[in-house]
Amino acid sequence: MFELETSLWELIARGALLFLGFMFLFRVLPRRTGGEMAPMDLVFLLLITEAASHSLGDYSSLTDGAVQIGVFVGLNYLTNKLSYFFPAFQRLVEQPPLPIIKDGRVITANLKKEALTLDELLGHLRLEGVDDITDVKSAHVESDGRLSVVKVS
Repeated sequence: MFELETSLWELIARGALLFLGFMFLFRVLPRRTGGEMAPMDLVFLLLITEAASHSLGDYSSLTDGAVQIGVFVGLNYLTNKLSYFFPAFQRLVEQPPLPIIKDGRVITANLKKEALTLDELLGHLRLEGVDDITDVKSAHVESDGRLSVVKVS
């Protein structure tokens, strides 16, 4: 139960490749604003989890699973540290804020990039206490998917 069934280096390589693959995947996918998760997003996440469990291997050893978890935690920690110390690395792994309103005008092309409808945008603005787009100096979809709004003074 506690013996390694798979070589340590294979476990580390599998975990690292899967981690890097997910980093790339989530870098190219559009962000969802407001941290919302639509039903299709949940299905997508569950399918990814299922695929990941098979690609990591079907382990019966607790040690194999612990090594994989350790690899993920270590790579996540390393990614955070590299992002902090190296701005170029941060730009590689995080999407920059995307402007969607500038001086009261919606930037339609950027709404399309984020698959954000005008109705969704208006809903997020209402949550920020904004009833009219012309009252917005700027609005951005941040790297974590939240909407930041700067109102006209």
